[in-house]
Amino acid sequence: MSGPQPRRTGRWREALAGVAAAAVAAGLGELAAAVAAPESGPVVVVGAALVDLAPPWAKDAAIGLFGTADKLALIGGILLVLLAVSGAAGVLEARRPPWGRVVFIALGVVGAVAAATRSGAGPLAVLPSLVAGAAGALAVTLLVRRLPEPDQNRRRFLAWAGGSAALGLLAALAGTALQTGRRAVQALRDAVVLPRPTTTAIIPAGAALDVDGLTPLITPNADFYRIDTALRVPEIDPSGWRLRIHGLVAREVTITWDELLALPLAESTTTLACVSNEVGGSLIGTAVWLGHPIRELLARAEPTAEADMVLSRSIDGFTASTPLAVLQDDRDAILAVGMNGEPLPLEHGFPVRMVVPGLYGYVSATKWVTELEVTRFDEASAYWTDRGWSERGPVKLSSRIDVPRRGQALTAGRIVVAGVAWHQHVGIAAVDVQIDDGPWRPARLATAISADTWVQWRYDWADASAGSHTLRVRATSADGEVQTAVEQGVVPDGATGLHTVDVEVG
Repeated sequence: MSGPQPRRTGRWREALAGVAAAAVAAGLGELAAAVAAPESGPVVVVGAALVDLAPPWAKDAAIGLFGTADKLALIGGILLVLLAVSGAAGVLEARRPPWGRVVFIALGVVGAVAAATRSGAGPLAVLPSLVAGAAGALAVTLLVRRLPEPDQNRRRFLAWAGGSAALGLLAALAGTALQTGRRAVQALRDAVVLPRPTTTAIIPAGAALDVDGLTPLITPNADFYRIDTALRVPEIDPSGWRLRIHGLVAREVTITWDELLALPLAESTTTLACVSNEVGGSLIGTAVWLGHPIRELLARAEPTAEADMVLSRSIDGFTASTPLAVLQDDRDAILAVGMNGEPLPLEHGFPVRMVVPGLYGYVSATKWVTELEVTRFDEASAYWTDRGWSERGPVKLSSRIDVPRRGQALTAGRIVVAGVAWHQHVGIAAVDVQIDDGPWRPARLATAISADTWVQWRYDWADASAGSHTLRVRATSADGEVQTAVEQGVVPDGATGLHTVDVEVG
């Protein structure tokens, strides 16, 4: 009989051969990415493809389970699947050659296709995945040939397997060392000196309530939620950044980083919210932003009469559809360069992002923005609207209880109930609290910074009795709308319902 013969040497050793081969493949793939195509590491491009292909329910499930750690969970899941598949490939190569090699080559091809189809993919984008596939196929072949027979010493094989895995790790570390772009861009970001704002944001007296456990009025940068589609944070040298405004305009406009910083930059305080924020959720935050009005730049380009939408594009290919009228009215819709007194963090869009009060982020808050295409809703669509979400996305009236928390030890008598309420670009007129099924009682509102920010509130529950209780909150907006109790999920345009907290009073 011709050709390689199947071997019977123990499945765990065969699987170990496949896993060690995967380590070699991943390490050499990342090293190739560092040398030839830094944005096209095999794990990142496959993960990005999965994000793009995921249906809305899968995205919501991931955010619901893992919150802002959804990207880490996705990468971890990819690695676990890779381990399982590579282990199976080792068994196949030992028992049904050459099918183990075929598995690794197929994985490389899948990664190459994912890399080639990404926005802005260069001619070398496919190389890291192809290198990984070829390296995995070669490694699994060599390791399977060194599998010991049942009566042979196994230490030599374990040394080969361990050495192969170490080679993969060293290659990955070398790739990381070569990818100095993030450190370089971080240094550039740290060196940026933002211009003095023409207008400084003012936080009025009484805007922040002194209640332990209440969400801070201004969210620190490190605590600000991050939900986007970028598995690898884009690294943009601001000196090479450009914003292009084109489409249904009288003239195209291009602006550079230096030109943007030379324009009048004003501070404004705005609350941003993710459409995936469940009732009572934490995917919302408030910051003091520094930027230039988008309406001023649009005025330079002179949108034509038939235009009704601006399709913003990120450098990583993400798009958002924003109503043109929103970007042209008097709200603080800005190209932001600063956040809470410092340049934008890399994760929040450095060097430039959009901030638009009153709209969920998926239709307005494009990070790493490089393009504004003036167009029409009936002629173009954006990343999430292509996946079943509403095309306009106004923020819904909502409120949340921060204090007391579920499980917090409470004592009968006076208990402070407190939280935040928001309806960006409309404002909050009142907040009411209900204890069990009793009457709605008015809470005390802090002084609002503006209609574009959340407002803190507190209610003094003076006669809390021992036992189990349910707390509810509802808000009334400045235009008279009362927050609905009708429960709706986040798809397609944001969750509704009343936040409730069950507590035990001792």
